[in-house]
Amino acid sequence: MTDPITPASVTDQTLGFTIPARHARGRIVRLGPVLDRVLAAHRYPPAIAALLAEALTLCALMGSTLKDAAGQLTMQTRTEAGVVQLLVCDYRGGELRGYIEYDADRLAEAPETPSLFALFGQGYLAITFDLATTGERYQGIVPLDGDTLTDAAERYFVQSEQIPTLLRVGAVRQPDGSLVSGGLLLQHLPDGEEGRERLHVRLDHPEWEHVATLGGTIGVDELADPTLPLETVVWRLFNEESEVRVLPGSGLTRGCRCTPEHILGVLAKFGVEERREMADEHGIIAVDCAFCSTNFPVDAEKLEPVR
Repeated sequence: MTDPITPASVTDQTLGFTIPARHARGRIVRLGPVLDRVLAAHRYPPAIAALLAEALTLCALMGSTLKDAAGQLTMQTRTEAGVVQLLVCDYRGGELRGYIEYDADRLAEAPETPSLFALFGQGYLAITFDLATTGERYQGIVPLDGDTLTDAAERYFVQSEQIPTLLRVGAVRQPDGSLVSGGLLLQHLPDGEEGRERLHVRLDHPEWEHVATLGGTIGVDELADPTLPLETVVWRLFNEESEVRVLPGSGLTRGCRCTPEHILGVLAKFGVEERREMADEHGIIAVDCAFCSTNFPVDAEKLEPVR
């Protein structure tokens, strides 16, 4: 593997790679303008913005491994007595969206950099893979233990999928105030091939220990450096390996499916009386999208019922 020289900065992209001799695969992502667009929909305080940035980066890392182009990955938390009441984000076809509902009073009482327990209390993380082509759905639920959301996501792979996995995620505030985040996902494939039945997975396999040790050396400054090409990050980590195969990269965008047509279709499924109850004194139903904060005013009397 030669050191790539790429002058263009890289954000809002994902890059895959494999290390055949180590039976390992990886994915690296970096978010920039897309992250700012998602966060700009709500005036999140710093601690909540950092949490959503971490969640979106994890979504991009895991979702971009889907072979089903129309498939979707969803991350959602269930919490008790924490600052965060709901966190949800998803990835589909390179599109990311997400939002957080939180208790402002509880957040005001928390430390400036709250722990995972302070944010979620006795919480759980649900990760769901929906495969559009086959209609199959896979879901794993793990406790929100550890220091970060990334720790919980890493535990999901070990517990639910029984794949030795390393996850690293970090974000850096840029001089202009924008936020850039980056993430690395490494996984051990015991048979060296994707898609094979995972038998006799050993978490202490020397090949995996070697890859995980190298991956663990990556710093936030590299992950979230918008001027550092993703290929260069991979080269820095694994340049001593006999072969590293870099897979074609793909772009990431902010995606919200709250089109006027979609909103009208949903409301049209309700009966006339139900729609009138939803409307204000002027007969307008105000639909707010929790993801992008867009408001859709709809005249309840002009909706055509579903036939």
